[in-house]
Amino acid sequence: MKEPILEVRGLNVDYGVGPESVRAVRDVNLTLHRGEVLGLAGESGSGKSTLAYGMTRLLPPPGVVAGGEVTYHLDDGSTVDLLRIRDADLRRLRWAEIAIVFQGAINSLNPVQRISTQLVDVIKAHSPRTSPRSRQDRAGELLELVGIAADRLHSYPHQLSGGMRQRVMIAMALALEPRVVIMDEPTTALDVVVQRQILRTLVELRERLGFSVVFITHDLSLLAEFSDRIAIMYAGQVVEEAMSADLYRSPLHPYSDGLLRSFPALKGEKRELSGIPGSPPDLRTMPSGCAFHPRCPRAMDVCDKRTPALGQSSGNRSVACWLHPVAVR
Repeated sequence: MKEPILEVRGLNVDYGVGPESVRAVRDVNLTLHRGEVLGLAGESGSGKSTLAYGMTRLLPPPGVVAGGEVTYHLDDGSTVDLLRIRDADLRRLRWAEIAIVFQGAINSLNPVQRISTQLVDVIKAHSPRTSPRSRQDRAGELLELVGIAADRLHSYPHQLSGGMRQRVMIAMALALEPRVVIMDEPTTALDVVVQRQILRTLVELRERLGFSVVFITHDLSLLAEFSDRIAIMYAGQVVEEAMSADLYRSPLHPYSDGLLRSFPALKGEKRELSGIPGSPPDLRTMPSGCAFHPRCPRAMDVCDKRTPALGQSSGNRSVACWLHPVAVR
């Protein structure tokens, strides 16, 4: 592993305040290393997007970061806590150091502005002394970087396909050559062919530009191809973390295994899709013990009495499950 570039420690996020608040992210610890792709997977409502927006202070009300640290490592060797620096300092870091590709490109792009205007605005906000001509040229370069002809700069979002709009969002995120890019389900609602095209583009760009990626999705088949490590979230907690190949071949947590069995294998023999019975828990009335035990096919007596902590297993893996009692890290 290379040195860390982004470290999340003890992050807690609530929706609402006071006795009616609901904890959506619980004591999450994650580390993103330089040049790495870290995947976050889990069902809808597991806390993936809330985690991403919480650690970048983009969480809309009534979301509140209730505790924790998010340490970003600068090029000069110094560090800053993204949760505690001033708003002005955070604005300087956004897009220049840490960029985000939001979920649903059609909702993220302004429908009444041309693509050129939106790309140029990003560049102008952080580089106001550059000339209008150089900003326009840079916008054309960014489109070509993601495989779109520069003459589409004058198009409106509705004149582009879903895949092209998503590529525009990626181009916008890379406008200032950030060191960390957070992608919140960037291929949602796209067909599988376009998904693969965008993933191929991301792989090529990462190899060329060297940025680190936090890739959020509910599709483990995508992460198995694209990510270096995968963290599985359930009910706001990380329940397993491992290298991508290790988790794909031999998941330790029953929830991870259920996710993998919910889609067909890419290679090998055909297998019956089993899925996961039931639904994620209501965060207002969490079950006792392990949050997954009401749905777990391998639940034991201890599972509804005590909550397992995320601990280090063999082979640089972490899991929170009583089937694999390990030392808490």
